[in-house]
Amino acid sequence: MLFRQILLAAPLALAAALAPSRPAAAETVTTFTLENGLEVVVIEDHRAPVVVQMIWYRAGAADEPAGTSGIAHFLEHLMFKGTDKIPPNAFSAMIEAQGGDDNAFTSWDYTAYFQRIAADRLELVMEMEADRMRNLRMTEEDVATERQVILEERAQRTDSDPGALMNEQMRAAQFLNHRYGVPVIGWRHEMEGLSREDALAWYVKYYAPNNAILIIAGDATPEQVKDLAEKYYGPIAPSDGIAPRERPQEPPQLSERRITMADERVSDPYLYRTYLAPERDPGDQREAAALTILAELLGGDGQTSHLARALQFDSQTAVYTAAYYDGTAIDDTTFGLIVIPAPGVELQDAEAALDAALADFIAKGPDPAAFERIRTRIRAAEIYARDNIRGLAQAYGEELTVGLTVKDVQDWDEVLSAVTLEEVQAAAAKVLDRNKAVTAWLVRPEGPAEAPAEAPPADAIPELMPEEIQE
Repeated sequence: MLFRQILLAAPLALAAALAPSRPAAAETVTTFTLENGLEVVVIEDHRAPVVVQMIWYRAGAADEPAGTSGIAHFLEHLMFKGTDKIPPNAFSAMIEAQGGDDNAFTSWDYTAYFQRIAADRLELVMEMEADRMRNLRMTEEDVATERQVILEERAQRTDSDPGALMNEQMRAAQFLNHRYGVPVIGWRHEMEGLSREDALAWYVKYYAPNNAILIIAGDATPEQVKDLAEKYYGPIAPSDGIAPRERPQEPPQLSERRITMADERVSDPYLYRTYLAPERDPGDQREAAALTILAELLGGDGQTSHLARALQFDSQTAVYTAAYYDGTAIDDTTFGLIVIPAPGVELQDAEAALDAALADFIAKGPDPAAFERIRTRIRAAEIYARDNIRGLAQAYGEELTVGLTVKDVQDWDEVLSAVTLEEVQAAAAKVLDRNKAVTAWLVRPEGPAEAPAEAPPADAIPELMPEEIQE
């Protein structure tokens, strides 16, 4: 086990370190970096005496060595086991006893931990989080217990859900070489073999101040946060194992990939399709903004979206349609579509209607009124989200850990506002290319037909590509 190491360093010049990175109309954001490499972001909101602390590690499922899928998520579980200062399994109970709450989540690009608590308890949670950054204690019994927990989690969230299993198969087909094709929770046969040594190796390598971003949002000042961060995080030695995140990249996809998956638990057939799509890039978010608006125009605007009008009302070939895109990733991501055919409509007919609707959109471009409505709604959602300090802290954390800058985060509204109809049409023509797609049919096995079920509500439809596992 590692014991806490002390780093003796001269303090940073306060005036330079605490200079706000960029004025923002909706939030005041200050950034600085400790001598040991820990990046700190302070988002001030003094309307209520509450703070959120989030620590984000630049290590996720896409960084895992081959053969140890699920180790990032497994260690997330083990991080609650305790240290010399914190008794086993007492971390969350201690937060709750102070009137707060905490949780953690893992994605392909990061692992994050957070606490929400009264502002006068910030020092307590900062001391606790800093303690487990390098002083985690785990026994073989802890590892065996949590291994069973994550296996049961996979059984409940993935193995029992045909849609989730289909998602896994689609990602594996979409990403032949990139680790985005491996599920965040891990492949079961590899999860079963995860060991204490695997967890410790991951922890020692990646859980270090020079691989982390500390976000403090709420009723705290930059001066206060800097004093506490230097007191508790400052003495932690950096890791010498941190290297640039250079991952295997995808070879060119030359043709469409297709999957048909039959499962007796399926009551209504589904059509899934995902396309390789560019991510948000530092200093160049215009194409990602166009794709964000495109997803809303095609399938995110309820019954007025392009696919709903074409498939659910005009041709009546579907009872549900949706589109999905999230560009917050380090490498190429996906743009996804879902279609649930109407009773009696075959999947091939629903797919033909989908292709016709997409071709019509690419040829004619977005409806100007719908375009303005969607763009305004997206911007409004971004603005309203700033009233939630937890959501605001998460937005900064997600985007900074994938390589975007504070300026990129704050410029996002402006970039969305500047996107044109022509850019959305061009993005659709570029990305909605069947040669870069995976199309999947989720069906029942052949056999006696059952009475058609009612269309499931929108919130019952599984996500195309879940971005993270939250406990």
